[in-house]
Amino acid sequence: MGLQCCFGGTTIQTLKLASIPYRNCSTSSSLRSSAAISRRLTLFKTLSTSLSRNSAHRFPFLIRALSSAAASAQPVVDSTPTASVDYFVKPQWKAAIDFKSILENKSALAENLKNRNSNANLELVIELYENLLQLQKEVEDLRYERNTVANKMKGKVEPIERQRLIEEGKNLKEKLLILEEDLVKLTDALQKEAQCIPNMTHPDVPIGGEDSSIIRKTVGTPREFTFPIKDHVQLGKELDLFDFDAAAEVSGSKFYYLKNEAVLLEMGLINWTLSEVMKKGFVPLTTPEIARSLVVEKCGFQPRGDNTQVYSIEGSDQCLIGTAEIPVGGIHMDSILADSALPLKYVAFSHCFRTEAGAAGAATRGLYRVHQFSKVEMFILCRPEESNTYHQELIEIEEDLFSKLGLHFKTLDMATGDLGAPAYRKYDIEAWMPGLGRYGEISSASNCTDYQSRRLGIRFRPESGMNPGNAKKGKGRNLVPPEFVHTLNATACAVPRMIVCLLENYQQEDGTVVVPEPLRPFMGGIEVISHKLK
Repeated sequence: MGLQCCFGGTTIQTLKLASIPYRNCSTSSSLRSSAAISRRLTLFKTLSTSLSRNSAHRFPFLIRALSSAAASAQPVVDSTPTASVDYFVKPQWKAAIDFKSILENKSALAENLKNRNSNANLELVIELYENLLQLQKEVEDLRYERNTVANKMKGKVEPIERQRLIEEGKNLKEKLLILEEDLVKLTDALQKEAQCIPNMTHPDVPIGGEDSSIIRKTVGTPREFTFPIKDHVQLGKELDLFDFDAAAEVSGSKFYYLKNEAVLLEMGLINWTLSEVMKKGFVPLTTPEIARSLVVEKCGFQPRGDNTQVYSIEGSDQCLIGTAEIPVGGIHMDSILADSALPLKYVAFSHCFRTEAGAAGAATRGLYRVHQFSKVEMFILCRPEESNTYHQELIEIEEDLFSKLGLHFKTLDMATGDLGAPAYRKYDIEAWMPGLGRYGEISSASNCTDYQSRRLGIRFRPESGMNPGNAKKGKGRNLVPPEFVHTLNATACAVPRMIVCLLENYQQEDGTVVVPEPLRPFMGGIEVISHKLK
């Protein structure tokens, strides 16, 4: 349990590293007929058998105790007392998943899951969806029967017949309630499974793990040094720019204090980056740094177990954001945008928080991998046919920014095994870090197509005039149906890693560091970071 600390009467909500838990799902309640029992047992068998084939899924689909009437009609299935508890929790939200497309493109989806090393259970999703369709038909049939009985009672009916119809109506109502409850639970179970399916993949994306990624572009060459190279940790210590030890005492490992010119360097990077990206028509934002867990999930981030990258706030449904992509994606949640408003381009500054679970070793020392950092993020909402074009625009903006800072880097078209669930295609930029003796990722740009917008509920209404199929003469214009927008995101500046690059690439033999020219006006004209006088 988190510790509640009080200062001056104010309660401070503590943080706890925790994944957003999956909700348990039940598939039945009290049963009233042998037919219902048979159907429910079949449904339960489908769910439990399918889940047992995939060890990554841990949903305990449980059956509650049978009613006395059901017990008399069917042999006892489960006499365990705890079976009467309903473990089902209804999901907080539903994605607008195209299940028809899943059925029609089963082979392509299966290949996509294989290429992306996904543990999503496509067979279970299809099985659940087919069961859902059948159950929906049963519900519709029962509703029709119930309406038929109700209509018969409207006319003149003999007392005996009326009583019979009343009893029949009650039975139909009772059966309908049971089926509708099953329908809700099956729908929720289907959603939970279907939300695990990642986005489709661009046909040009290389197949395989990270090593299969293809170099798209190389800019510059590594600087040749005529003196022993220092890494950013040593440079920062000698120039009095960081304090990792004090931060570890105050906050824990992988936190840091920036000092002196490093503070100005951070502010300079942020302001220079914002000014450059705003020239491209992006609207600047600062964002909330706490988001509801459902928004985190809708953006495609689903923390799991010990490897979660999300700091969740204990006792609430909130999380610290790991990227501004999350709050920016939530701005237009559950809305229909005007066609004329697209594209919407945002450049957002925020602090980001990541647990970096499992990260250790010399390759992650210093500022390279930390729990809290500043970042400038680009985010675009656009029409579907434009997302590939804007993806190219985003990576070109990133390449232009890093070229102006004089960095040597390479742009990679990332392979399928390295794509996150939302990404249709992703470019990474890795810059040369001489002190670390390797390339390190400093940026990425992803086209998420409609994966996030289907979850966030962000649509637009095309301005294509009147829909002739639905328009009525003399009734004016009939609007065309809304479509889901495409979303894209890209890192313009992840401050700590940029500081790593700049310190290590611009170090001088005397231990000082030259400030790149574009940043000098944003740092009060400082040209060189020098040793402090004692």
